[in-house]
Amino acid sequence: MRSFILALGLFAIVAPASAQTPKRGNEDLQTYCAGDAITFCAGIDPNSPQMDACFKKNMSQMSPNCRRAIDAYKSGGGK
Repeated sequence: MRSFILALGLFAIVAPASAQTPKRGNEDLQTYCAGDAITFCAGIDPNSPQMDACFKKNMSQMSPNCRRAIDAYKSGGGK
């Protein structure tokens, strides 16, 4: 579960306030959850515990495609 939550920080890489390269997650999470990261977690470092908390807090509001990507990530063991 921790690796799943840590992967959620990946999504904010497209946020203008974040110029850091994410250190976790996968391409599907980037593709399908970037918009959700901007909407719900803009300006938060994608590699931080704050990003993990933001995604956990807003999970029920995430887009269906993002939730599917998260479920696939979890079922694949976080890889």
